[in-house]
Amino acid sequence: MHPFARLAASVRYAPLSGQGEPFMPSRRLSTALAVAILLASPSAGMAQDRADFPAAMDAFARRALQRTEAVPGMAVAVVDRDGAVLKAGYGVADVETGAPVTTGTRFYIASATKSFTALAITAMAERGQVDPDAPLSRWSPTSGVSSEIANRITLTDLLSHRSGVDNGAIAFRAAFSGDWTPETMWRLTDQTRPREGGAYGAFAYSNAGYNLATVLLEHEQGRDWRALVRDEVLEPLGMARTTAFINEARADGGVVAAGHLGLIAGHPERSPLQKVDATMQSAGGLISTADDMAIWLEAQINDGRVAGRQALPAGLIASTHAPRVAQDTTFGDYVRTGYGLGWQVGRYRDDVLIHHFGNFSGSRAHVSFMPERGLGVAVMVNEDAVAGELADLVANYAYDWFARLPDIEAVYDAKLEELAVRGDRRRAGLAAGREARAQRPRTLSLTDAAYVGDYVSPAYGTMTVRAADGRLVLSIGVQSAVAENYTDPESLRVELTPLAGEVVVFTIGDDGRPISLTYDGESFVRR
Repeated sequence: MHPFARLAASVRYAPLSGQGEPFMPSRRLSTALAVAILLASPSAGMAQDRADFPAAMDAFARRALQRTEAVPGMAVAVVDRDGAVLKAGYGVADVETGAPVTTGTRFYIASATKSFTALAITAMAERGQVDPDAPLSRWSPTSGVSSEIANRITLTDLLSHRSGVDNGAIAFRAAFSGDWTPETMWRLTDQTRPREGGAYGAFAYSNAGYNLATVLLEHEQGRDWRALVRDEVLEPLGMARTTAFINEARADGGVVAAGHLGLIAGHPERSPLQKVDATMQSAGGLISTADDMAIWLEAQINDGRVAGRQALPAGLIASTHAPRVAQDTTFGDYVRTGYGLGWQVGRYRDDVLIHHFGNFSGSRAHVSFMPERGLGVAVMVNEDAVAGELADLVANYAYDWFARLPDIEAVYDAKLEELAVRGDRRRAGLAAGREARAQRPRTLSLTDAAYVGDYVSPAYGTMTVRAADGRLVLSIGVQSAVAENYTDPESLRVELTPLAGEVVVFTIGDDGRPISLTYDGESFVRR
């Protein structure tokens, strides 16, 4: 039996402690007990709960969208061991088209993709196609990763965020600029560096581990991450509407929810940065539906069984839930104690919660399940500037409803009010920030025309500066933004990713012309 499969028999959901060395779960829990936990029959009251819950959730979801105003649309799936309890869509997928959200509307799930990628690699490992615990140098000996790093870290290290390394160039091109080819990514493996402030064996979350893992696997085995996830996960589970190809999804007549920013009360607008095929990547690159996420959650709860069919080998999915590294953090209402293979491990109230969330430029996803209660929830919303946490609130409502929280409607109406107030404050703060920035004086010493040109970084790509309508516009790959004045000499502020302001600083040469710029700590030399 492969090590990944053995872990399925020993999954424990106790709090973790310690940093520094890779964490491996205890093997005290027997296979029989693990299976019993996963497949235990629902309580006698569950049948009535299943009948009553949809109406309660439907009413709450509608109140939630109405009160928060910022979120145009939402898709929800709630699942127990017997399958879907509720699948529903609310609001609109795109404010410009008015297309209604249905259970077949595709939403971007961002970093919740990690659990799919990790499962696909685990399936390969189970068949002996790659050793997840072997040093990278053993199975990918010709990459640009330094021997010091490649002789130490493993796939398991990369997938559990305990590798202690980073690769900003690969992660940036994959998720943001979209300026890459397989050859470019292979070349950029030499940009893998020890992570600043992150030691080997300690948890430090990033996209780079997943991106590096799949770049190496594609080069060595000839299958990119999209095909890997499709072949190993989506097709066996029957998740036919989940894909990494947005253009393909639109071509088949399906509706893809657009990302939105609710910066104006009651009037969310399309985000200027939307996902495209080139920026769909292994750490955040799937779109899915309420229908398909119900299948995904059922498979998690029942260890690969869907609608009575063993779609994936027993033990495979459960093995990804086992924590590989400790952490001691909180995220909103959730305590996080560990990280498995693509899954956060922690608690909500008194229950173990295995979960992964994701967000990007106007999209937010919540995917979670309680293994001991056999209950799972997926919530996808198409806004994350001021009310993305609505996804978590809706999921918590489902868990608390089944836990029979007293006065749940009053409790959650109060939470909705708090969320709306926080959203209003954030909206006001963003508006005040824009107004203050508009008053900044220009610190560039030359005319706009002097800065126009292409600036090149071998690692990050080409940053283009152009003049339009009396402003400078900066772009790199699919990202583009109108620049604002900044406070430092020869500097500008840009939001290539909406609401994430970054500073660009130009260097003036001896001839009085800009010769380079610095962005995100990287130097781009004028061509």
